[in-house]
Amino acid sequence: MFLFISGAEIFIILVIVVMLFGADKLPELARGLGKGMQQLKNATNEVKKEITDGVKKQGIDTEFTKDIQKDVANIKKKVTDNIDDLTGPIKRNL
Repeated sequence: MFLFISGAEIFIILVIVVMLFGADKLPELARGLGKGMQQLKNATNEVKKEITDGVKKQGIDTEFTKDIQKDVANIKKKVTDNIDDLTGPIKRNL
């Protein structure tokens, strides 16, 4: 599921885009969109790096977040397994 949009809705959006901009402009638009997304990604990574560097300079311990992430992943796995155990017979009966 892509942003709660079905295949038919994506097709209609693509048809409208082709009608508005024309088939010859689509590669140029896609290229510009790709460059914009790359710049946004680079800017985000730079901000993350600056924050990480600042935290390290202040001597703040960030290792506890990895422990929390591991705990959350373990809990998520247990919950998923329990749900699968519960819904397994129901899925097979359908």
